[in-house]
Amino acid sequence: MMQDKEELTSMVTVLSRLRQEGYDQDFKVSEDGRHLCTLDEKECFTPDQLQIVNFYRFEGESYPGDMAILYVVETATGAKGTISDAYGTYADETVDDFMKQVEDMGKDIDRSSRS
Repeated sequence: MMQDKEELTSMVTVLSRLRQEGYDQDFKVSEDGRHLCTLDEKECFTPDQLQIVNFYRFEGESYPGDMAILYVVETATGAKGTISDAYGTYADETVDDFMKQVEDMGKDIDRSSRS
């Protein structure tokens, strides 16, 4: 049981550090899967308006289903925050698909800035 507490603490620790660095928005993917929105839905963004600046994977020792991924994102308007998702079998397909689109946009940008 102690392991679960450590896993939770590590995610809480990471979130706390990120908040100190200004990543203070909690994001969610809209129901139609096309936008990443602030929890109050005042601001919504398309994949091309987002950049994944980092991500963290957390693994549950006692129960593999406890795996989670935390994405650290910045938006075109300067809003900074995080979105988390279960990882692997329990991943939310909507979140997973949306974040893949954001990753692909990032790859396109990398490619165009190199040429």
